[in-house]
Amino acid sequence: MRRLAAPLGLLLALVLCLPGLAGSAPASALPGVEASDYGNGSAQGTDPYWPLDGNGGTDAQHYDVRVRYDFGTGRLRGRTAITMTATADLRSFSLDLLLPTTAVKVDGRKARFRKVGKHELRVKPSAPIAAGATFRVVVRYAGKPGSYRYAGERNWLASRNEVVAMNQPHMAPWWFPSNDHPSDKATFDVRVTVPKGKKVVGNGVRVGRTVKHGKATTHWRMSDPMATYLAFFAAGRYVVDQGTTAAGIPYYNAVSRGLEPKLRSYVRGVLGRTGAITDWLQTQLGPYPFATTGGLVTGLDVGFALENQSRPTYGSWIYPGVIVHELAHQWFGDSVAVQRWRDIWLNEGFATYMEAAYAAATGGPSVPAYLDKMYDRNCTSPNSDFWRLDIANPGADHIFDEAVYDRGAMVLAALRNRITAPKFDALLKEWVAAHHDGNATVEQFQALAESVSGDTDLDGFFHNWLRSGTVPQASEENGLAGVSCG
Repeated sequence: MRRLAAPLGLLLALVLCLPGLAGSAPASALPGVEASDYGNGSAQGTDPYWPLDGNGGTDAQHYDVRVRYDFGTGRLRGRTAITMTATADLRSFSLDLLLPTTAVKVDGRKARFRKVGKHELRVKPSAPIAAGATFRVVVRYAGKPGSYRYAGERNWLASRNEVVAMNQPHMAPWWFPSNDHPSDKATFDVRVTVPKGKKVVGNGVRVGRTVKHGKATTHWRMSDPMATYLAFFAAGRYVVDQGTTAAGIPYYNAVSRGLEPKLRSYVRGVLGRTGAITDWLQTQLGPYPFATTGGLVTGLDVGFALENQSRPTYGSWIYPGVIVHELAHQWFGDSVAVQRWRDIWLNEGFATYMEAAYAAATGGPSVPAYLDKMYDRNCTSPNSDFWRLDIANPGADHIFDEAVYDRGAMVLAALRNRITAPKFDALLKEWVAAHHDGNATVEQFQALAESVSGDTDLDGFFHNWLRSGTVPQASEENGLAGVSCG
């Protein structure tokens, strides 16, 4: 994610305008509900930032999501089939969903269900499910996503002409049931039905489009495991550009026709840099992790860009740096997802660092010069939130703070100085290769950094930069040799 900002090297100019990412307080446990009530299929996950995200006792393998959206009423009807594996003996289990549910089947047989609170759907199959068994749950549901809130967020982005299901850290419960936590990734098939005059854009490869009685159903497939918040669809009137990058990666770019023609032409050109940037990132990080690349620029008023897997979404304020940021997330955040939301530095700090690296590769300041400038700019305010925040565990209300992004990028630039550029470059490639299609933690990154660099005592470095709450001293130990403050 990148909030609407000036290009790299300038101060953030505007604040986030969507309520879905403002004031998102941690969800509390369900009152009066014990884990034992669920037969080990707890309604609570394991992440203290949002305890209701994800559910115990199940592991999602595949989502088959089919939705119909009515632009006039804002109503969405859905049928989602989830293939899951039981990780415990289950008498019942839970899913995360905000919309009202009308029917549930488990392995083809009707199941009892009820909503517990606004966010949890409790399902009781007709027969217990044994640990290790794979089962299929089909949920039918309908409602107006724009009417619902969760964790202080109202995330539905739509007008009478366009809809884009994009947000972070939560989006899935507004349009399909799931284990809504990055630690439970799965593959996806998504089919969206809307009036035939509109196009639908989604993750991965477009499988096909069928038209019947004035409606069109478009099928998108993501064959690599994906975190639920990265699943998206957009529907509206779009100009689409398709092709392959110089390195041979298929791309699919879409720009809203709702933009004024001159702006649309400009935006189309900026988005057109996606292919070349994807190819450059491959040279830095190793093979692109998915089958396709691309992006979408919406005509809706959105104050952030998001790294939807294989196809990021942007506002009309798009600029090259934000494309670098969201495409870098395809490696850092999408292919290598966080294990816990506290590990968000592995996403945002790394993607911001790649902005600096791209700027250096295209005629801008070198990475060491970037670090010196950022240190000089911030070191004279030692009591600011920029330094006080523990970016290895920022808390639910601060996962998108400036420190996670910009200080996060400085950590990597300083680590590059500390262990040498060649070893740092090797570290990034080994990191994404080791955790491809998986999840990772900050502690695992430090361990790999010590292994790759041969520097087995990086505890002080990472403590000083991530957790200390103070300005790291300008020293060789901190990757700041020869740097001064002020």
